[in-house]
Amino acid sequence: MTMKMLDAGGLPTLTDGVRTPDESNPKGYYEFEPVKQLDKNGDTAWLADARGKGVKIISFLLTFLPETFDYQVISMQRDLDEVLASQNKMLVARGERPDTANDPTMRRVYEQHLEKVDRFLRNRRCFTTLTALQGRDRKPGCRSAPHQQVSREKIERRAHGGGCRPRALSESKGIIIDLS
Repeated sequence: MTMKMLDAGGLPTLTDGVRTPDESNPKGYYEFEPVKQLDKNGDTAWLADARGKGVKIISFLLTFLPETFDYQVISMQRDLDEVLASQNKMLVARGERPDTANDPTMRRVYEQHLEKVDRFLRNRRCFTTLTALQGRDRKPGCRSAPHQQVSREKIERRAHGGGCRPRALSESKGIIIDLS
């Protein structure tokens, strides 16, 4: 949803269309295959082409991004019960049996992972982070409907409102990342 909002708001997105729509995501995926290789081959040459664009990168892969760029991150924080339910639904759609009895353990694992990622982002000067709550954890008044358009200027103001050095997204050396 985040990538769709950024795209609708006029921010170019870096995608390749390799992963086609399916039952789990009938509107398709905003993904770029080289991202999935960050932890395997260390090829980050594509980052130069990502300058000023939105790129979906899962939180696990953030630690493999080189510090040679500055990154503007939108951290989409979803209710973990919703995340687990969504993953279980995808497993069923693929013909696999979900282990719902293990959900409390998985929830703790996710919580620990998200805490680790949050520390990582706070301790690296190359990351500027905007956290947005999505789903049941949203604060009152938080509007994150899929149809809402997000402008480049709004993202920039929110991302740099806390004293970070301002710079236009189109001129940024970095990328925007979705942690959902």
